[in-house]
Parts: sequence; C-alpha cells; structure tokens
Amino acid sequence: MKDLRRFEDFIIAILGDNDASECAALLEASGGVARPFLLAEELPGTLDGSNEFANRILTADIDTVIFVTSVGVEAIVEQASRNVDQQRFLDCLADIHTVAGSKAAANALQQFQITPKISVNSSNSWRDILIAIDRSLPVINQTIALEESESIYSLISGLEARGARVVKVPLFADPSSEWAPVAIEFFEQLEAGEFHIILFPSPENAVRFCTLAKEYGRAKLTRHLLDNHLVLAIGRGTAEILSDRGFIVDYSTETTDPAKGIQEIKAQISQITKQKSIIRVSMSGPATNNSDPNAPWYNSPFMKACRGEPTDVTPIWMMRQAGRYMAEYREVRNKLSFLDLCANPQLCSEVMCTAVNRLGVDAAIIFSDLLPILVPMGCDLEFVKGDGPVIHNPVRTAADIDRIKPLESNDPLQFVMDTVKQTRNDLPADMPLIGFAGSPFTLASYMIEGGSSRNYAFTKTLMYGDHGAWDQLMQHLANSISLYLQGQIEAGAQCVQLFDSWAGCLSFEDYKTFAHPYVKRIIASLPSNVPVINFATGNPALLPLLADTRAAVIGIDWRTRLDDAWKIVGHDRAVQGNLDPTVLLTNPTEIKKHAKFVLDQAGGRAGHIFNLGHGILPQTPVDNAIALVDAVHELSQR
Repeated sequence: MKDLRRFEDFIIAILGDNDASECAALLEASGGVARPFLLAEELPGTLDGSNEFANRILTADIDTVIFVTSVGVEAIVEQASRNVDQQRFLDCLADIHTVAGSKAAANALQQFQITPKISVNSSNSWRDILIAIDRSLPVINQTIALEESESIYSLISGLEARGARVVKVPLFADPSSEWAPVAIEFFEQLEAGEFHIILFPSPENAVRFCTLAKEYGRAKLTRHLLDNHLVLAIGRGTAEILSDRGFIVDYSTETTDPAKGIQEIKAQISQITKQKSIIRVSMSGPATNNSDPNAPWYNSPFMKACRGEPTDVTPIWMMRQAGRYMAEYREVRNKLSFLDLCANPQLCSEVMCTAVNRLGVDAAIIFSDLLPILVPMGCDLEFVKGDGPVIHNPVRTAADIDRIKPLESNDPLQFVMDTVKQTRNDLPADMPLIGFAGSPFTLASYMIEGGSSRNYAFTKTLMYGDHGAWDQLMQHLANSISLYLQGQIEAGAQCVQLFDSWAGCLSFEDYKTFAHPYVKRIIASLPSNVPVINFATGNPALLPLLADTRAAVIGIDWRTRLDDAWKIVGHDRAVQGNLDPTVLLTNPTEIKKHAKFVLDQAGGRAGHIFNLGHGILPQTPVDNAIALVDAVHELSQR
C-alpha cells in the first residue's frame, strides 16, 4: 500500500447523527472522502436520573461532586439547567465541595465561577484523586456524586472503602435500539479495514460510540482495531471522553466548530500521519498475530502470565541472559566490536538462541542495546573499552537539541528489525520473543551526560532549567521509541520491554513531571494486543507511576518485596521480578532458597514472571544461572 499523506487519500468514517452529517458534508466539500454512518433523523434521548440529581444538589442531599473531565462539567450543568434554574443550581453547587479531577475540569468549573476545593492538575488518574481527597477531604458517611465514565469504577471502590456513598451521574443518554443496524454496519466495516480514519465530531457521539462498542461486545476488539487507524476528535472535550474510556486519540482540534475543525485537520494531516508513524490499515500485519490463539507461543507460560492467566509453572527469563558471563558470547565478542555485533542479525540471533538453549528459560529477548537508536537521531556514539558507551557530542543546551531529529522511519535501524526476524525464525516456534527499547529519560540522560553518570548533573540542570527544551527532547525521543518498538513488533516480537535504567535518580514528583507523561504516551501508542513490560530500577516509590500506564506487566527491582510491590501496582496487573542479581554469585542451595522466597511472595497468583531485579552480572557462573531456572520451575509446579 502506498504511504498515505494527502488529505484526499484517506477514507474518513464518522458515526453519529446531525453533527456527523454536518462533518461529512464539510469533509466532502474540502476534498476529503467521507463514509458517514448516520441515523435518518436525530432521536431524542432522556437521561434517567438527571432531574433527581439536580434536585438533590438544590436540597443539599449531596455533599461532594467529583468532575473528571471538562465535558462532564459542561454536560452536568446543561442537564441541570433543563430541570431547574441554572444560576440557582450553580449557587448550590458552589456551596458544597467540588473536586476537579483534571486541569481541564478545573478550568471548566472556573468558567461557571466555581472554585473547586480540590484540583488534581497533573492527570485524571483515580489514584491521584484519592490521594488528594485523603489529604484534605474526609469522606466517611458522605454522599459523593461522580460523572459516569469507564475510569471511575476504581475510584468508586476507593471511595466506598473509605465509607462514602457514591452516586453516578450519566452525561449523555444511551443510544436507542434504532442504532443497532448502523452500529453493526460500522463495526463490520471497521474490522474489514474499509477506512483509514475515524473522526469523532462531538463528546455525545464519542460516548455513543463507546457505549455501542461495549453493548455489542466489541470494546476490546475495537481498541485493538483503532490502534491501526488514525483517531481524530473535534474539540479537546471529545478527546477527553475517548481517552477516559481507554481509546487513544491521535489528534484533537483546538476548536469545537466543525467547519474550522475540518480545515485544521486538513492542514495538519501530513504531520499527524508522521506522528502516527504509518497507517497500518490494509498493510501486511506483524510477522506474528498476537491475537491468534492458534499461534504456537500464544499459550506459552510467559504469554499467559503477561495476560494474567494461570500457568502450570512460573515462567522465567533473565535480563542480559546472553552476555559476558557466557563463554560462547565472549568467543563471538572477541572477533568484532560491540556495535558491529549489534549490527549483525545472524550473530545476535546466535548468541541469544545459545543462551536460551543452555539456560532453559521461557522467553527470549533480542540481543541488542539501548543506545543504537540514538545514532540516526544525531549522536556520535562509541563503545570504548573500559569506559562503556560514550557520546562524543553530548546535548547540553536548547541549541544542541535543535540538531537532534526524531526517527522518521526505521530504515537506519533495519539491522535491529532483521535481528528480530532472524531470532524469531531461529527460536523454537513456541518460544515468545521480547523486543525492547530504552525509556526516554534514560536515553536523554545518556545523550546529555555523554555516558554514564553518578549524579546526573547535566541532565537535571537542563531538566530543571529549561522545561521547553526538555519537553522538546523528550517528545523527539518518545516519537522515535514508539516507531522503533512498533517496528520490532511488526518484525515478529510478541512482547516489548521499556528499560528506564536510570529513573531511580528521580524523586516521585520529578519522574511524574519530567518522565512519566512520555512513557505513558509511548505505551499508549503500541498495539493493545502486544504486552508491554514497563521496568524502572532504583526507586520503589515510582511503582504507582509505572502502573499508571497501559503496560500489561510492571517490572520490579530487588529493592522492595514482590508482594508489597504487587499490592501497589494492583493484582489486576502482571508483575516481573525480582531476585537480586548478586544472589547468582553464591551457590545453588542459596539460589534456591532466595528463589523460594520470591515465589512465596507471589503466592502462586496468576501473572508472575520470574526475573532478576536487573541484568545478570558479568562474573556470574553459568551453572548458577541454570540452577535458578531449574529451581523456579521445580518450586512453582502447580
């Protein structure tokens, strides 16, 4: 398929009624190709409970209202105004506690002259909202109203656990049965890849879309299918609704006016498609289909653990399982430089497959390094004997960042894609293959420090001193890493891992501000049927943020107990870890004892992948690594 870039080359689907019909006409008038899925006429809908909610606010029967989105603020006020005097409603709302679960919600409340008692400005994470409430708003025996959305159910559980009574307030009327034939036609064509872009014209139709996907049992499949389409929204409020329900929005217009929004999309379409990397509709998919239950590796212990499913044995693999501790690796390494080895797919596959066969592990990871991605971005990288990686032109200023360019394609890194393909071909068919990349903060630190560092002085100076420059660099890295990992998936990786090896130097607040948003965006950009392992080492306080992503698996280092870490990230998430790598320097008896300690903490719960808390140390005896694999398999038999 040709590389689509022009507005006229895309088929754009719209699901809705009057507003969607207007957008379809505007698209066609602008030269676009619209495929509208419309009702013949707009059907009136009623919101059960909206009148009751307004009256409960007027009678002070509700103590607190939590607004998660700006759309929620506007919709709730509009609904109330249909039933009671708007100013009276707003006056009563101002007299009770209001909580803004996002910056957008706080701004929307301010437009109605309401100052929220609590504002959570960094994100609309339910964890952040609960933390803020715990600090300043006792909720025991209180009645709390929330706008109804997909993301509130964990928040409801948390509030009820604190003794609150929770009332859910719907934002829009559910679609009627008249929508059935339209919805069925839309979802059938979505699955068949009949269009490239889905345009959501309004918050109401975004809710309608999400409701229909859920009602027809298509929600999970639809999220996966939308990974292979451009998803556009008219207005940030529409994007909020979709994001709140787990859909990734590639672009939202600043304006809510359909005519201006269509023109903005037309002007930006080339840039939008570059950020998406490629449109994958109608193209050959990944070398392996991660949704195919008949794939040989699909029901392997590793893949089942990633999905949180029970396994007969706890799967194990180890970071740096092919490396300097193995004589076979050293023999290959003596013949060529490290970068030359990384650029040789056949040898990379050989050293990894040798390690997998010797160790008996349950998953392989491609043999590569975190840093080659930086070379096509403009870094002069060298691996110096005794010093490790050195970047000879470090990035220290905003002017330096101007010469750093994000990847536009994976062509300069084709050797990595070929390594994935070669390793996938050489591995047993039922052995899952893991791809990987460094996280933005770790890669940025290498670029800025010029190599390893103890205090990250240059990195933090730029990070604290020039927020704009820092954001530009991290955006470049996030876009490049997304493209890089997508390429590995398409080449045949069943899973990918993000390594934030240096994140431990950051406090919770600094990671949340300067690193987390970019990691979150990368993970959200990847296909939802490909498990992502999100791993950062050095600071257990970061675990809640690692979990505040779409990552299927959270990597745990050895600095915290596995059971404590699992409670923090939530038992609905798989975890990986977390034996101290130095234990492998002891003896098989001691290794088995420590392995049992970790397995006991996991308690046989589904979703545990055994691993070290970081990579195998170079001085580790190979027999000790084998002893660990054998011990885990023996002790975890179920």
